[in-house]
Amino acid sequence: MLKQALAGGGAAATASLLAACTSGHNAAGASGAGNFASTPKWRFVFVNHVTTNSFFVPTRYGLEDAASLLGITTPQWTGSEGGNVSEMVSAFETAISGGADGIAVALTDSSAFVEPTKSALAAGIPVIAYNATAPNNYPLAYVGQDLYQSGVLMGQRIAQDVTSGLILVGISQPGGNNVQPRLDGIKAALSKAAPNVSVLSVNTGAAQAGELSAMESSYQGHQSAKGLYAVDAGSTAAIAQLIGKYNIAGKVHAGGFDTLTDTINGVKSGALDFTIDQSAYLQGFLSVLYLYLYRLSGTLVAPPQTDTGLTFVTKDNVGPYASAASRFEGGTNKALIPMPKSITLPPATTVQV
Repeated sequence: MLKQALAGGGAAATASLLAACTSGHNAAGASGAGNFASTPKWRFVFVNHVTTNSFFVPTRYGLEDAASLLGITTPQWTGSEGGNVSEMVSAFETAISGGADGIAVALTDSSAFVEPTKSALAAGIPVIAYNATAPNNYPLAYVGQDLYQSGVLMGQRIAQDVTSGLILVGISQPGGNNVQPRLDGIKAALSKAAPNVSVLSVNTGAAQAGELSAMESSYQGHQSAKGLYAVDAGSTAAIAQLIGKYNIAGKVHAGGFDTLTDTINGVKSGALDFTIDQSAYLQGFLSVLYLYLYRLSGTLVAPPQTDTGLTFVTKDNVGPYASAASRFEGGTNKALIPMPKSITLPPATTVQV
């Protein structure tokens, strides 16, 4: 459905984006949300690296919901289907030349987006990074998981199950700022917690459809591997499928990231020991909210750096993920989800002195 919605000629898409962005500045004032002042129907643009990837379904729901709540136009979703940085830069530059009212961009590359970000800010267009950030760039804030730390915590979790031998780790875009920091964090954690574990990274590619075959090919050549892991959504779902296909649940440890259907089913069945939820919904919702408030306040409400979190999903807490079909996790259910009778204590707060 996403692919069909995003299909179309590049020229037509560019013309449509230009028209949409330009009209945003000239739109009639809308009634303000809540007690906010009346505002134009601001038009924001999200530049993404894998526009049709299932992981970003809840992100798109989040940005749609925020726009609806605030009474503005649903943001444009553009970029590249296959992680092509030049296509992303082109979409970024089109948004700038079209006069977008705000831009959210996944900074998957450390240098390519620096000049476009400077150009946008110079033109009075606020820029927020979401899902991935980069050093030495200039977004107003980053909305997403602390990627390196998530890898460290995952590596520590792996060390509880695997203390020696080989593990395979799938990665969709080696070197990409959205996934490489996780792999680096895993290796750093294992070097301390389980130094006898060796890590073989598997390039699964940005195209979601090819990730299963890439993981399967690697596993066939390393069937003595003690663990199968991944640092992106598609590769994690592929591992769950692979374990089911080869009937090796319980014979090999496994885990990864995000909450695609195959992944949640894998956790529920025991094929995966865990997956990590990074709140993809918030990456869309909060980015829109922050851009809106920044414009509404004339820059007085500066967007904060926001870690969208890390939740280990295991057999103990997978129930709601598996049954709710929630919009917050990419499902279709818009209904109110009942609260549990009690809330599990989160980690105790700490204060650095």
